[in-house]
Amino acid sequence: MPKAATAPFPDSARALVRLLRDKRSLQNVARLARQRGQQVFLVGGTVRELLRGRLAPDLDLAVSRQTLEIARDLAAALGGTFILLDEAQRTARVVWQGDELDLAEFRAPTLDLDLGKRDFTLNALALDLEDLVSGREVRLIDPYGGRADLEAGVIRMLAPENFAADPLRLLRTFRFAATHQLQPTRETLEAVRRYLPAFPRVAAERIHHELHLLLDAPRAFPAVRLLADSGLLFQIFPELQDLQGVDQNGYHHLDVFEHSLAALEALEQVLGAPEDYFAALAPALRHYLQRERRPAWLKLAALFHDAGKPVTRQRRDDPERYTFYHHERVGQEIFSRAAARLRCSQMETRTVLTLIDLHMRPFLLLPLFREGGLSVRAVGRLIRAAGGELPGMFALAMADSLAGQGPLKPPDAEMVLADLAEYIFQFFKERVEPLQNAPRLLTGHDLIQELHLAPGPQFRNLLTAVEEEQLEGRLHSRQEALDYVRRLLRGKSLQEMFP
Repeated sequence: MPKAATAPFPDSARALVRLLRDKRSLQNVARLARQRGQQVFLVGGTVRELLRGRLAPDLDLAVSRQTLEIARDLAAALGGTFILLDEAQRTARVVWQGDELDLAEFRAPTLDLDLGKRDFTLNALALDLEDLVSGREVRLIDPYGGRADLEAGVIRMLAPENFAADPLRLLRTFRFAATHQLQPTRETLEAVRRYLPAFPRVAAERIHHELHLLLDAPRAFPAVRLLADSGLLFQIFPELQDLQGVDQNGYHHLDVFEHSLAALEALEQVLGAPEDYFAALAPALRHYLQRERRPAWLKLAALFHDAGKPVTRQRRDDPERYTFYHHERVGQEIFSRAAARLRCSQMETRTVLTLIDLHMRPFLLLPLFREGGLSVRAVGRLIRAAGGELPGMFALAMADSLAGQGPLKPPDAEMVLADLAEYIFQFFKERVEPLQNAPRLLTGHDLIQELHLAPGPQFRNLLTAVEEEQLEGRLHSRQEALDYVRRLLRGKSLQEMFP
Protein backbone atom coordinates (compact mmCIF):
# COMPACT_ATOMS: atom_id res chain seq x y z
CA MET A 1 0.00 0.00 0.00
CA PRO A 2 1.39 3.47 -0.80
CA LYS A 3 2.73 5.11 2.33
CA ALA A 4 2.47 8.68 1.05
CA ALA A 5 -0.67 10.71 0.57
CA THR A 6 -2.81 8.83 3.08
CA ALA A 7 -5.10 10.42 5.63
CA PRO A 8 -7.81 9.38 8.07
CA PHE A 9 -11.21 9.03 6.47
CA PRO A 10 -13.41 12.07 7.27
CA ASP A 11 -15.84 11.67 10.14
CA SER A 12 -18.76 12.46 7.81
CA ALA A 13 -18.12 9.21 5.91
CA ARG A 14 -17.47 6.89 8.85
CA ALA A 15 -21.10 5.71 9.14
CA LEU A 16 -21.06 4.72 5.48
CA VAL A 17 -17.72 2.96 5.95
CA ARG A 18 -19.33 0.86 8.69
CA LEU A 19 -22.14 -0.10 6.31
CA LEU A 20 -19.57 -1.26 3.75
CA ARG A 21 -17.68 -3.21 6.42
CA ASP A 22 -20.76 -5.33 7.08
CA LYS A 23 -21.21 -6.32 3.44
CA ARG A 24 -20.79 -10.07 3.09
CA SER A 25 -19.66 -9.67 -0.51
CA LEU A 26 -16.70 -7.46 0.47
CA GLN A 27 -15.80 -9.71 3.38
CA ASN A 28 -15.58 -12.62 0.95
CA VAL A 29 -13.43 -10.66 -1.51
CA ALA A 30 -11.00 -9.82 1.30
CA ARG A 31 -10.89 -13.45 2.45
CA LEU A 32 -10.19 -14.78 -1.06
CA ALA A 33 -7.49 -12.18 -1.66
CA ARG A 34 -5.87 -13.02 1.70
CA GLN A 35 -5.82 -16.71 0.81
CA ARG A 36 -4.09 -15.94 -2.49
CA GLY A 37 -1.70 -13.40 -1.05
CA GLN A 38 -3.15 -10.54 -3.11
CA GLN A 39 -4.13 -6.98 -2.24
CA VAL A 40 -7.56 -5.50 -2.95
CA PHE A 41 -8.59 -1.85 -2.74
CA LEU A 42 -11.89 -0.07 -3.03
CA VAL A 43 -11.21 2.58 -5.67
CA GLY A 44 -12.62 5.26 -7.93
CA GLY A 45 -16.28 6.17 -7.77
CA THR A 46 -16.94 4.07 -4.69
CA VAL A 47 -14.47 6.11 -2.62
CA ARG A 48 -15.34 9.40 -4.30
CA GLU A 49 -18.99 9.00 -3.36
CA LEU A 50 -18.09 8.06 0.21
CA LEU A 51 -16.33 11.41 0.50
CA ARG A 52 -19.53 13.05 -0.75
CA GLY A 53 -21.56 11.26 1.93
CA ARG A 54 -23.14 8.73 -0.40
CA LEU A 55 -23.01 5.00 -1.12
CA ALA A 56 -22.33 4.33 -4.79
CA PRO A 57 -24.60 1.72 -6.42
CA ASP A 58 -21.53 -0.15 -7.72
CA LEU A 59 -18.43 -1.26 -5.84
CA ASP A 60 -15.18 -0.74 -7.77
CA LEU A 61 -12.23 -2.88 -6.72
CA ALA A 62 -8.61 -2.90 -7.85
CA VAL A 63 -6.83 -6.26 -7.39
CA SER A 64 -3.07 -6.69 -7.49
CA ARG A 65 -3.16 -10.04 -9.37
CA GLN A 66 -5.34 -13.11 -10.11
CA THR A 67 -8.41 -10.90 -10.54
CA LEU A 68 -10.49 -13.23 -12.71
CA GLU A 69 -9.79 -16.19 -10.45
CA ILE A 70 -10.83 -14.24 -7.37
CA ALA A 71 -13.97 -13.03 -9.15
CA ARG A 72 -14.96 -16.56 -10.17
CA ASP A 73 -14.37 -17.88 -6.66
CA LEU A 74 -16.37 -14.98 -5.22
CA ALA A 75 -19.37 -15.70 -7.44
CA ALA A 76 -19.23 -19.37 -6.47
CA ALA A 77 -18.92 -18.62 -2.74
CA LEU A 78 -21.85 -16.20 -2.76
CA GLY A 79 -24.02 -18.03 -5.26
CA GLY A 80 -23.83 -14.91 -7.43
CA THR A 81 -23.27 -14.30 -11.13
CA PHE A 82 -19.83 -13.97 -12.72
CA ILE A 83 -19.63 -11.73 -15.80
CA LEU A 84 -16.39 -11.52 -17.76
CA LEU A 85 -16.02 -7.92 -18.91
CA ASP A 86 -12.64 -7.97 -20.65
CA GLU A 87 -10.32 -10.96 -20.51
CA ALA A 88 -7.36 -9.07 -21.96
CA GLN A 89 -7.74 -6.27 -19.40
CA ARG A 90 -8.63 -8.85 -16.72
CA THR A 91 -11.82 -7.19 -15.57
CA ALA A 92 -14.95 -8.94 -14.32
CA ARG A 93 -18.21 -8.24 -12.52
CA VAL A 94 -19.92 -10.21 -9.78
CA VAL A 95 -23.61 -9.59 -9.09
CA TRP A 96 -25.20 -10.84 -5.87
CA GLN A 97 -28.29 -9.76 -3.93
CA GLY A 98 -28.23 -6.19 -5.18
CA ASP A 99 -24.46 -5.80 -4.91
CA GLU A 100 -22.53 -5.20 -8.13
CA LEU A 101 -18.78 -5.58 -7.73
CA ASP A 102 -16.46 -4.58 -10.58
CA LEU A 103 -12.99 -6.09 -10.21
CA ALA A 104 -10.06 -4.82 -12.29
CA GLU A 105 -6.43 -5.90 -12.18
CA PHE A 106 -3.66 -3.38 -11.56
CA ARG A 107 -2.50 -1.76 -14.79
CA ALA A 108 0.82 -0.84 -13.21
CA PRO A 109 3.22 -2.41 -10.68
CA THR A 110 1.87 -0.42 -7.70
CA LEU A 111 -1.46 0.98 -6.61
CA ASP A 112 -0.40 4.62 -6.84
CA LEU A 113 0.84 4.10 -10.41
CA ASP A 114 -2.37 2.23 -11.23
CA LEU A 115 -4.44 5.12 -9.88
CA GLY A 116 -2.36 7.46 -12.02
CA LYS A 117 -3.71 5.79 -15.16
CA ARG A 118 -7.27 6.84 -14.34
CA ASP A 119 -9.12 9.81 -15.82
CA PHE A 120 -9.39 12.42 -13.04
CA THR A 121 -7.90 13.07 -9.63
CA LEU A 122 -11.32 12.65 -8.02
CA ASN A 123 -11.35 9.06 -9.28
CA ALA A 124 -7.75 8.31 -8.23
CA LEU A 125 -8.80 7.52 -4.66
CA ALA A 126 -8.61 4.24 -2.77
CA LEU A 127 -8.94 2.52 0.57
CA ASP A 128 -7.47 -0.82 1.62
CA LEU A 129 -10.21 -3.48 1.75
CA GLU A 130 -8.34 -5.42 4.44
CA ASP A 131 -8.39 -2.36 6.68
CA LEU A 132 -12.10 -1.98 6.05
CA VAL A 133 -13.23 -5.53 6.87
CA SER A 134 -10.77 -6.06 9.74
CA GLY A 135 -12.03 -3.07 11.68
CA ARG A 136 -8.70 -1.23 11.60
CA GLU A 137 -8.64 2.50 11.01
CA VAL A 138 -9.53 3.14 7.39
CA ARG A 139 -7.23 5.65 5.72
CA LEU A 140 -7.87 7.46 2.47
CA ILE A 141 -5.25 6.78 -0.18
CA ASP A 142 -5.05 9.96 -2.25
CA PRO A 143 -1.71 10.29 -4.09
CA TYR A 144 -2.93 12.93 -6.58
CA GLY A 145 -4.99 15.34 -4.47
CA GLY A 146 -8.43 14.14 -5.53
CA ARG A 147 -10.06 14.97 -2.20
CA ALA A 148 -8.82 18.56 -2.35
CA ASP A 149 -10.07 18.94 -5.92
CA LEU A 150 -13.44 17.52 -4.96
CA GLU A 151 -13.73 19.94 -2.06
CA ALA A 152 -12.62 22.83 -4.30
CA GLY A 153 -15.27 21.95 -6.87
CA VAL A 154 -12.88 21.28 -9.75
CA ILE A 155 -12.36 18.38 -12.12
CA ARG A 156 -8.73 17.86 -13.04
CA MET A 157 -7.29 15.33 -15.46
CA LEU A 158 -4.46 13.16 -14.20
CA ALA A 159 -2.42 13.27 -17.42
CA PRO A 160 -3.31 14.36 -20.96
CA GLU A 161 -2.20 11.03 -22.42
CA ASN A 162 -4.86 9.29 -20.33
CA PHE A 163 -7.42 10.92 -22.63
CA ALA A 164 -5.74 9.26 -25.60
CA ALA A 165 -5.96 5.86 -23.86
CA ASP A 166 -9.76 6.18 -23.78
CA PRO A 167 -11.24 9.21 -25.59
CA LEU A 168 -14.60 8.66 -23.88
CA ARG A 169 -12.92 10.46 -20.99
CA LEU A 170 -13.33 13.66 -22.97
CA LEU A 171 -17.09 13.38 -22.54
CA ARG A 172 -16.76 12.16 -18.95
CA THR A 173 -15.15 15.51 -18.16
CA PHE A 174 -18.47 17.22 -18.85
CA ARG A 175 -20.56 14.43 -17.41
CA PHE A 176 -18.86 14.83 -14.01
CA ALA A 177 -19.13 18.60 -14.36
CA ALA A 178 -22.92 18.14 -14.65
CA THR A 179 -23.55 15.35 -12.16
CA HIS A 180 -21.19 16.70 -9.47
CA GLN A 181 -21.43 20.43 -10.27
CA LEU A 182 -17.69 20.77 -10.87
CA GLN A 183 -15.67 23.16 -13.01
CA PRO A 184 -13.04 21.61 -15.32
CA THR A 185 -9.62 23.19 -14.99
CA ARG A 186 -8.19 25.19 -17.87
CA GLU A 187 -5.57 22.49 -18.52
CA THR A 188 -8.29 19.82 -18.64
CA LEU A 189 -10.33 21.77 -21.20
CA GLU A 190 -7.22 22.36 -23.28
CA ALA A 191 -6.54 18.63 -23.29
CA VAL A 192 -10.13 17.95 -24.38
CA ARG A 193 -9.64 20.20 -27.42
CA ARG A 194 -6.27 18.63 -28.19
CA TYR A 195 -7.66 15.09 -28.26
CA LEU A 196 -10.92 15.81 -30.10
CA PRO A 197 -9.67 14.00 -33.26
CA ALA A 198 -9.52 10.76 -31.25
CA PHE A 199 -13.14 10.91 -30.12
CA PRO A 200 -14.77 9.33 -33.22
CA ARG A 201 -13.27 5.96 -32.35
CA VAL A 202 -15.45 5.71 -29.23
CA ALA A 203 -18.36 3.27 -29.57
CA ALA A 204 -21.77 4.93 -30.00
CA GLU A 205 -23.29 2.97 -27.11
CA ARG A 206 -20.68 4.33 -24.67
CA ILE A 207 -21.25 7.90 -25.88
CA HIS A 208 -25.00 7.47 -25.50
CA HIS A 209 -24.64 6.21 -21.93
CA GLU A 210 -22.41 9.09 -20.80
CA LEU A 211 -24.51 11.68 -22.60
CA HIS A 212 -27.63 10.55 -20.80
CA LEU A 213 -25.92 10.61 -17.42
CA LEU A 214 -24.97 14.21 -18.23
CA LEU A 215 -28.44 15.25 -19.40
CA ASP A 216 -30.17 13.51 -16.48
CA ALA A 217 -28.41 15.89 -14.10
CA PRO A 218 -30.79 18.61 -12.82
CA ARG A 219 -28.38 21.37 -13.94
CA ALA A 220 -26.80 20.06 -17.11
CA PHE A 221 -26.81 23.38 -18.98
CA PRO A 222 -23.44 24.75 -17.73
CA ALA A 223 -21.77 21.49 -18.76
CA VAL A 224 -23.48 21.52 -22.17
CA ARG A 225 -22.31 25.11 -22.64
CA LEU A 226 -18.74 23.98 -21.95
CA LEU A 227 -19.29 20.95 -24.18
CA ALA A 228 -20.23 23.26 -27.04
CA ASP A 229 -17.38 25.70 -26.38
CA SER A 230 -14.89 22.83 -26.44
CA GLY A 231 -16.18 21.58 -29.80
CA LEU A 232 -17.03 18.14 -28.41
CA LEU A 233 -20.78 18.73 -28.69
CA PHE A 234 -20.37 18.93 -32.47
CA GLN A 235 -18.43 15.67 -32.48
CA ILE A 236 -21.46 14.04 -30.86
CA PHE A 237 -24.10 15.99 -32.80
CA PRO A 238 -22.57 17.50 -35.96
CA GLU A 239 -26.13 18.44 -36.96
CA LEU A 240 -26.17 21.18 -34.31
CA GLN A 241 -23.24 22.99 -35.88
CA ASP A 242 -25.51 23.97 -38.78
CA LEU A 243 -27.62 26.02 -36.35
CA GLN A 244 -24.81 28.46 -35.62
CA GLY A 245 -25.14 31.89 -37.20
CA VAL A 246 -28.71 31.27 -38.45
CA ASP A 247 -30.61 34.46 -37.60
CA GLN A 248 -34.30 34.35 -36.74
CA ASN A 249 -37.22 36.75 -36.83
CA GLY A 250 -38.36 39.41 -34.43
CA TYR A 251 -39.64 36.95 -31.83
CA HIS A 252 -36.07 35.87 -31.14
CA HIS A 253 -32.93 37.68 -30.04
CA LEU A 254 -30.46 34.84 -30.64
CA ASP A 255 -29.39 32.71 -33.57
CA VAL A 256 -30.87 29.23 -33.73
CA PHE A 257 -28.02 27.51 -31.93
CA GLU A 258 -27.81 29.97 -29.05
CA HIS A 259 -31.59 29.94 -28.80
CA SER A 260 -31.51 26.14 -28.48
CA LEU A 261 -29.00 26.36 -25.64
CA ALA A 262 -31.09 29.07 -24.00
CA ALA A 263 -34.14 26.79 -24.32
CA LEU A 264 -32.20 24.03 -22.56
CA GLU A 265 -31.29 26.40 -19.73
CA ALA A 266 -34.89 27.61 -19.43
CA LEU A 267 -36.19 24.04 -19.53
CA GLU A 268 -34.09 23.13 -16.51
CA GLN A 269 -35.57 26.09 -14.66
CA VAL A 270 -39.08 24.90 -15.53
CA LEU A 271 -38.35 21.29 -14.56
CA GLY A 272 -36.76 22.40 -11.29
CA ALA A 273 -39.75 24.48 -10.19
CA PRO A 274 -42.88 23.59 -12.22
CA GLU A 275 -45.11 25.49 -9.77
CA ASP A 276 -43.45 28.74 -10.79
CA TYR A 277 -44.79 28.31 -14.33
CA PHE A 278 -47.93 26.15 -14.15
CA ALA A 279 -50.87 25.55 -11.83
CA ALA A 280 -52.70 22.21 -12.06
CA LEU A 281 -50.20 20.96 -14.63
CA ALA A 282 -47.28 21.29 -12.18
CA PRO A 283 -47.95 18.05 -10.19
CA ALA A 284 -48.57 16.19 -13.44
CA LEU A 285 -45.25 17.46 -14.78
CA ARG A 286 -43.43 16.31 -11.64
CA HIS A 287 -45.00 12.87 -12.03
CA TYR A 288 -44.10 12.84 -15.73
CA LEU A 289 -40.44 13.51 -14.88
CA GLN A 290 -40.32 10.29 -12.84
CA ARG A 291 -40.85 8.25 -15.99
CA GLU A 292 -37.95 6.60 -17.75
CA ARG A 293 -35.30 9.14 -18.81
CA ARG A 294 -37.86 11.90 -19.38
CA PRO A 295 -35.59 14.76 -18.19
CA ALA A 296 -32.80 13.67 -20.55
CA TRP A 297 -35.18 13.14 -23.47
CA LEU A 298 -36.80 16.52 -22.93
CA LYS A 299 -33.37 18.15 -22.98
CA LEU A 300 -32.51 16.37 -26.23
CA ALA A 301 -35.76 17.74 -27.66
CA ALA A 302 -34.76 21.24 -26.51
CA LEU A 303 -31.43 20.95 -28.32
CA PHE A 304 -33.07 19.68 -31.52
CA HIS A 305 -36.47 21.40 -31.49
CA ASP A 306 -35.37 23.99 -34.07
CA ALA A 307 -32.83 21.82 -35.91
CA GLY A 308 -34.92 22.11 -39.08
CA LYS A 309 -34.76 25.91 -39.23
CA PRO A 310 -31.54 26.28 -41.28
CA VAL A 311 -33.08 24.18 -44.06
CA THR A 312 -36.52 25.82 -44.02
CA ARG A 313 -35.59 29.49 -43.49
CA GLN A 314 -37.06 31.88 -46.07
CA ARG A 315 -37.27 35.68 -46.15
CA ARG A 316 -40.65 37.36 -45.94
CA ASP A 317 -41.49 40.63 -47.65
CA ASP A 318 -40.07 42.35 -44.59
CA PRO A 319 -36.28 41.91 -44.89
CA GLU A 320 -36.00 41.64 -41.09
CA ARG A 321 -38.40 38.71 -40.90
CA TYR A 322 -38.05 35.04 -41.79
CA THR A 323 -40.38 32.08 -42.05
CA PHE A 324 -39.55 28.51 -41.05
CA TYR A 325 -42.56 26.58 -42.34
CA HIS A 326 -42.58 22.91 -41.31
CA HIS A 327 -39.23 23.19 -39.56
CA GLU A 328 -40.47 20.74 -36.94
CA ARG A 329 -40.88 18.01 -39.58
CA VAL A 330 -37.40 18.61 -40.95
CA GLY A 331 -36.10 18.66 -37.39
CA GLN A 332 -37.61 15.23 -36.83
CA GLU A 333 -35.72 13.88 -39.83
CA ILE A 334 -32.48 15.39 -38.56
CA PHE A 335 -32.88 13.96 -35.08
CA SER A 336 -33.82 10.55 -36.50
CA ARG A 337 -30.41 10.34 -38.15
CA ALA A 338 -28.64 11.40 -34.96
CA ALA A 339 -30.64 8.89 -32.90
CA ALA A 340 -29.76 6.05 -35.26
CA ARG A 341 -26.07 6.96 -35.09
CA LEU A 342 -26.11 6.95 -31.26
CA ARG A 343 -28.11 3.72 -31.08
CA CYS A 344 -31.00 5.36 -29.24
CA SER A 345 -33.82 3.03 -28.28
CA GLN A 346 -37.08 3.08 -30.20
CA MET A 347 -38.90 4.56 -27.19
CA GLU A 348 -36.35 7.33 -26.78
CA THR A 349 -36.39 8.16 -30.47
CA ARG A 350 -40.18 8.11 -30.62
CA THR A 351 -40.53 10.33 -27.53
CA VAL A 352 -38.07 12.96 -28.70
CA LEU A 353 -39.60 12.98 -32.20
CA THR A 354 -43.05 13.52 -30.67
CA LEU A 355 -41.80 16.46 -28.60
CA ILE A 356 -40.04 18.03 -31.60
CA ASP A 357 -43.16 17.57 -33.73
CA LEU A 358 -45.46 19.15 -31.14
CA HIS A 359 -43.34 21.99 -29.82
CA MET A 360 -45.10 24.55 -32.06
CA ARG A 361 -48.66 23.31 -31.53
CA PRO A 362 -49.38 25.33 -28.35
CA PHE A 363 -48.17 28.52 -30.06
CA LEU A 364 -50.41 27.87 -33.07
CA LEU A 365 -53.41 27.63 -30.73
CA LEU A 366 -52.60 30.78 -28.76
CA PRO A 367 -54.32 33.30 -31.11
CA LEU A 368 -57.60 31.35 -30.98
CA PHE A 369 -57.27 30.90 -27.24
CA ARG A 370 -56.75 34.64 -26.73
CA GLU A 371 -59.91 35.32 -28.73
CA GLY A 372 -61.96 32.63 -27.00
CA GLY A 373 -62.38 30.71 -30.24
CA LEU A 374 -60.50 27.51 -29.42
CA SER A 375 -62.67 24.58 -30.49
CA VAL A 376 -63.22 21.34 -28.61
CA ARG A 377 -62.01 19.47 -31.69
CA ALA A 378 -58.70 21.37 -31.79
CA VAL A 379 -58.10 20.72 -28.08
CA GLY A 380 -58.97 17.05 -28.45
CA ARG A 381 -56.61 16.64 -31.39
CA LEU A 382 -53.74 18.23 -29.50
CA ILE A 383 -54.32 15.98 -26.50
CA ARG A 384 -54.53 12.93 -28.74
CA ALA A 385 -51.34 13.85 -30.59
CA ALA A 386 -49.41 14.46 -27.37
CA GLY A 387 -50.63 11.35 -25.57
CA GLY A 388 -48.58 10.75 -22.45
CA GLU A 389 -46.13 13.51 -23.42
CA LEU A 390 -48.63 16.33 -22.76
CA PRO A 391 -46.82 17.69 -19.65
CA GLY A 392 -43.47 17.47 -21.42
CA MET A 393 -44.83 19.24 -24.47
CA PHE A 394 -45.92 22.23 -22.38
CA ALA A 395 -42.64 22.27 -20.44
CA LEU A 396 -40.74 22.44 -23.73
CA ALA A 397 -43.07 25.11 -25.11
CA MET A 398 -42.60 27.22 -21.97
CA ALA A 399 -38.82 26.87 -22.26
CA ASP A 400 -38.99 27.79 -25.96
CA SER A 401 -40.97 30.92 -25.10
CA LEU A 402 -38.64 31.94 -22.27
CA ALA A 403 -35.64 31.56 -24.59
CA GLY A 404 -37.11 33.95 -27.16
CA GLN A 405 -36.87 37.60 -26.14
CA GLY A 406 -37.18 39.41 -29.47
CA PRO A 407 -38.94 42.78 -29.87
CA LEU A 408 -42.08 41.27 -31.45
CA LYS A 409 -42.74 38.85 -28.62
CA PRO A 410 -45.90 39.74 -26.64
CA PRO A 411 -45.03 40.78 -23.07
CA ASP A 412 -47.62 38.38 -21.64
CA ALA A 413 -46.53 35.38 -23.74
CA GLU A 414 -45.63 33.07 -20.84
CA MET A 415 -48.71 34.03 -18.84
CA VAL A 416 -51.07 33.22 -21.72
CA LEU A 417 -49.18 30.01 -22.51
CA ALA A 418 -49.58 28.94 -18.88
CA ASP A 419 -53.31 29.73 -19.07
CA LEU A 420 -53.58 27.63 -22.24
CA ALA A 421 -51.77 24.75 -20.54
CA GLU A 422 -54.14 25.01 -17.59
CA TYR A 423 -57.19 25.03 -19.86
CA ILE A 424 -56.05 22.05 -21.91
CA PHE A 425 -54.96 20.04 -18.88
CA GLN A 426 -58.29 20.64 -17.13
CA PHE A 427 -60.08 19.67 -20.34
CA PHE A 428 -58.07 16.47 -20.39
CA LYS A 429 -58.84 15.64 -16.75
CA GLU A 430 -62.54 16.51 -16.90
CA ARG A 431 -63.53 15.33 -20.37
CA VAL A 432 -60.90 13.23 -22.09
CA GLU A 433 -59.65 11.05 -19.25
CA PRO A 434 -63.16 9.87 -18.24
CA LEU A 435 -63.77 8.79 -21.85
CA GLN A 436 -60.43 7.00 -21.95
CA ASN A 437 -61.35 5.07 -18.81
CA ALA A 438 -64.85 4.20 -20.00
CA PRO A 439 -65.80 1.51 -22.53
CA ARG A 440 -65.58 2.84 -26.09
CA LEU A 441 -68.84 3.48 -27.91
CA LEU A 442 -67.47 1.70 -30.98
CA THR A 443 -64.59 -0.65 -31.69
CA GLY A 444 -63.06 -2.03 -34.83
CA HIS A 445 -65.02 -5.20 -34.20
CA ASP A 446 -68.27 -3.16 -34.40
CA LEU A 447 -67.22 -1.68 -37.74
CA ILE A 448 -66.71 -5.18 -39.11
CA GLN A 449 -69.76 -6.85 -37.60
CA GLU A 450 -72.35 -4.07 -37.80
CA LEU A 451 -71.22 -2.10 -40.86
CA HIS A 452 -69.49 -4.93 -42.76
CA LEU A 453 -66.36 -2.87 -43.34
CA ALA A 454 -63.04 -4.41 -44.23
CA PRO A 455 -60.20 -3.55 -41.81
CA GLY A 456 -57.98 -0.79 -43.11
CA PRO A 457 -56.52 2.68 -42.48
CA GLN A 458 -59.98 4.23 -42.41
CA PHE A 459 -60.81 2.39 -39.17
CA ARG A 460 -58.64 4.67 -37.08
CA ASN A 461 -60.10 7.80 -38.66
CA LEU A 462 -63.67 6.60 -38.18
CA LEU A 463 -63.10 5.74 -34.51
CA THR A 464 -61.31 9.06 -33.96
CA ALA A 465 -64.26 10.90 -35.53
CA VAL A 466 -66.58 9.15 -33.08
CA GLU A 467 -64.38 10.15 -30.14
CA GLU A 468 -64.39 13.78 -31.26
CA GLU A 469 -68.17 13.82 -31.47
CA GLN A 470 -68.28 12.31 -27.98
CA LEU A 471 -66.03 15.08 -26.66
CA GLU A 472 -68.34 17.69 -28.15
CA GLY A 473 -71.30 16.01 -26.44
CA ARG A 474 -73.08 14.94 -29.62
CA LEU A 475 -72.83 11.16 -29.17
CA HIS A 476 -73.89 9.24 -26.08
CA SER A 477 -74.67 5.66 -27.12
CA ARG A 478 -73.42 2.88 -29.34
CA GLN A 479 -76.41 3.24 -31.67
CA GLU A 480 -75.85 6.97 -32.09
CA ALA A 481 -72.22 6.24 -32.89
CA LEU A 482 -73.18 3.64 -35.54
CA ASP A 483 -75.64 6.04 -37.14
CA TYR A 484 -72.99 8.77 -37.17
CA VAL A 485 -70.48 6.50 -38.94
CA ARG A 486 -73.09 5.56 -41.52
CA ARG A 487 -73.64 9.24 -42.24
CA LEU A 488 -69.89 9.74 -42.56
CA LEU A 489 -69.61 6.94 -45.05
CA ARG A 490 -72.42 8.41 -47.15
CA GLY A 491 -71.17 11.95 -47.02
CA LYS A 492 -67.87 13.76 -46.53
CA SER A 493 -64.76 11.66 -47.19
CA LEU A 494 -62.47 10.83 -44.35
CA GLN A 495 -59.61 12.31 -46.32
CA GLU A 496 -61.39 15.66 -46.09
CA MET A 497 -61.95 15.23 -42.38
CA PHE A 498 -58.39 14.08 -41.63
CA PRO A 499 -56.13 15.63 -44.28
